[in-house]
Amino acid sequence: MTQPIPNPYGQALTPTRDERTWAILGHLAAIVAAVISVGWLSFVGPLLIWAVYKDRSAFVRQAAAGSFNFNLAVWAAIIVGWLMFFTVILIPVAIIVWVVAVLAALWFHVRAAMAANRGESYRYPWGIPVLH
Repeated sequence: MTQPIPNPYGQALTPTRDERTWAILGHLAAIVAAVISVGWLSFVGPLLIWAVYKDRSAFVRQAAAGSFNFNLAVWAAIIVGWLMFFTVILIPVAIIVWVVAVLAALWFHVRAAMAANRGESYRYPWGIPVLH
């Protein structure tokens, strides 16, 4: 899941300390925004970091885009959970979907932040590819 970011000439680039810091923030901003907004704005942090760094750093761009795309998948799972919840019969399944989505979001964002701290790229296990 972790790999160095290749540059156009083929050799691996080592991200700077500043790039690693912004990549870490790109991954963890989703958790912070989710806590502040009770889950509804978890995509805003990674989106802002992607918008600022998309032309400055491939490492930060990849981290923020991956975080954003993963958050879209988490959002989709939570919306599916709400749809199940409103059918009444599927309330227990909806609760399981919500718990799994939240725990997966926490687990994978923290793992991604730890990889970014080491200067490694992290590929989330699933996501809706919107940003690149």
